[in-house]
Amino acid sequence: MVHFLTMHQRVVDELGRRIVGGAWEPGDPLPVEDTLAAEIGVSRGVLREAVKALVAKGMLHVRPRTGTRVLPPEQWNHLDRDVLRWKQAGDATALLRDTGELRRIVEPEAARLAAGRAGSDDVRALYDALAAMEAAAATPGRSGYVEADIAFHRALLDASDNRLLGSLGRAVGIALEHSFLVSTQTPGAVEASLPRHRAIVEAVEARDPAAATAAVLAIIDAAEQEIAQSPGLPSDVA
Repeated sequence: MVHFLTMHQRVVDELGRRIVGGAWEPGDPLPVEDTLAAEIGVSRGVLREAVKALVAKGMLHVRPRTGTRVLPPEQWNHLDRDVLRWKQAGDATALLRDTGELRRIVEPEAARLAAGRAGSDDVRALYDALAAMEAAAATPGRSGYVEADIAFHRALLDASDNRLLGSLGRAVGIALEHSFLVSTQTPGAVEASLPRHRAIVEAVEARDPAAATAAVLAIIDAAEQEIAQSPGLPSDVA
């Protein structure tokens, strides 16, 4: 399916990519409104709305008389889907590192909680995602495998019965997609991953927090090794 960007989305995307790509340094002012609008080929009104969107993402700050200035990355909303997408395009290596560290901090505890709290619907969602992973792994080209893998990890966070963790899983979908697309290019990664995911579901279903935690850590450890060996690893890693 082809997705068409509105004019507003296109301008937000253009400015966001420039900021992430370092076209303007933190503290730098954006070019004069008329100049920037003419360069991008939009009206001043469209540009202003795009700037407001980037202010909401923590990337720009508008102040009377001093104009619109770029904020440092520490103030950006790095869980925003657009920011994640721009980082994937502009600094893929850092996004892989950040995603791996976030998973190591969050997922083992989510699995531990899920083993104590998951209901029958949660367990069914995990098994359904695992079945989708297995089906995709058996098809030529493995179409849909990454999507099913993301669904599995979202279901695990949902199964923790912690609403903040569930929301986090939905927020970092793009980061997980980027990580999984790289790791699954390593030969043998998909085949090895399936029994590890099954071990998580079985531990959650058996209400065994220690086993669930260990199973998740085994997946994260393997993913780090697979990313390091992947032919899809960004060229700036070495």
